[in-house]
Amino acid sequence: MSDSVPAGRGASARDSAPVMRERRSPWRWLGIAAVVIGLAWIAFQILTNPGFEWDVVGKYMLHPQVLRGVGMTLWLTLLVMVMGTVIGIIVAVMRLSNDRILNGTAVAFVWFFRGTPVLVQLVFWYNLAAIFPDVSLGIPFGGPKLFEISATVAISSFTAALLGLGFNEGAYMAEIIRAGLTSVDHGQTEASRALGHRPAQTFRVIVLPQAMKAIIPPTGNQVIGMLKYTSLASVVALGELMHSVETIYSRTFQTMPMLIVAALWYLILVSILSVVQYYIERHYSRGWKTQANAAL
Repeated sequence: MSDSVPAGRGASARDSAPVMRERRSPWRWLGIAAVVIGLAWIAFQILTNPGFEWDVVGKYMLHPQVLRGVGMTLWLTLLVMVMGTVIGIIVAVMRLSNDRILNGTAVAFVWFFRGTPVLVQLVFWYNLAAIFPDVSLGIPFGGPKLFEISATVAISSFTAALLGLGFNEGAYMAEIIRAGLTSVDHGQTEASRALGHRPAQTFRVIVLPQAMKAIIPPTGNQVIGMLKYTSLASVVALGELMHSVETIYSRTFQTMPMLIVAALWYLILVSILSVVQYYIERHYSRGWKTQANAAL
């Protein structure tokens, strides 16, 4: 005698099983209503409050001075990230070195530039002439000088912003890159050495490409953060976006609409960078996502 259950009978039993439905709490509905009312009030204020002066915002969104500020912001962000990445790679390799002097120097670099505010570093570089009136290149400790220039000429607003932001970014990138390099299994390095690869070749061909999947996401966040950090360069009178907006509203006294212009431009640029970051992350994490999904 068979104990099997007919297919149709088993299916009907499963279909007739009670379905558990989540009970909607009245507090949940109250929270949803509060959020909807709050968003409606914000939208009403944005559309009807004359203080926003949307006509002024539209007038200055494509103003030549504002566009020059946008261009300077993008250019400074690019150069700072290139400088920070190069410094970060060097300091990260020094940090992973077995040499105590190299390791200690890297630790001190990260400690100092990550521990002092960016604003302080910008003002320091801008006023470097107070400590070193001349910038020279030659034999140290009183030796002959091959090249010399006044610090007030060498350290312009742009140079001060590049140095202040670049060294600070280098400290953060060093930790990001170090974390990415240590995420690569040590066996990969040993296998590369067994194949006769030189250390530099091992780093460039084996270690760095595998570390990219751990380096790219935080680096993308650093790029977006640096785009906004460039606004601090306005304190050294660099003509980036924020300084351009400040120059206009100091003349027209239309502070709020000009700040809205700056905010909208930052949102546009951050949105574009976020899309670029998404596609770069997807490119470098294709194999990793496949392995992660297989493990699940």
